[in-house]
Amino acid sequence: MHNLGHCISAVLAFALRNPDSSQYHDLKSALKCVSALVDFSLMAQYCSPTSYTLVYMEWYVQTFHQTKHIFLEFRTSKTMCAEANCQDRDLRELMANHHANEAYHNTAAKGRLQVDQERLERGNQRADLIRRENYFNFIKMHYRSHFASHVRHFGSLSMYSTEIGELVHKEQIKDGYRRSNKNEAGRQILSQYGC
Repeated sequence: MHNLGHCISAVLAFALRNPDSSQYHDLKSALKCVSALVDFSLMAQYCSPTSYTLVYMEWYVQTFHQTKHIFLEFRTSKTMCAEANCQDRDLRELMANHHANEAYHNTAAKGRLQVDQERLERGNQRADLIRRENYFNFIKMHYRSHFASHVRHFGSLSMYSTEIGELVHKEQIKDGYRRSNKNEAGRQILSQYGC
């Protein structure tokens, strides 16, 4: 995340640099959301956070939650896609039946206009369903909202870092496995470290 934080905001700003007037608000919101997430991540790496950095971190989390709606359409699961497709199919059949009953009274131009309006309505209903059902309620997003209060209560959280365990795993397990003859490697690794 640290390496990603160095470049993602600049890359996103460059990629979204020339929006037209209809996209400007959405792209500005996307950039604000990503920047808040990256800024929170970079401040969370401080070894000794102060009360000021904790206030900033809470503000970044709040900003993320206020702007995350822009990415909801990309959080669509397979189940949600299937449900949206089923709703779209049912709506299309309903509109086709309704359209067939009125086909004798419409001209070709009115028919094309009606088909375009129906397609737009189906798209809007699909987008509403996806927006209603999608969420960011998973643990990696939720724990950020508790970070500042935990630091205030327990102090610096660097002691809970997983980097130490990963380093130990590399040195003890991987190097030990490479030195073994790969036959009952677990016992050889344990005996190598006096266990």
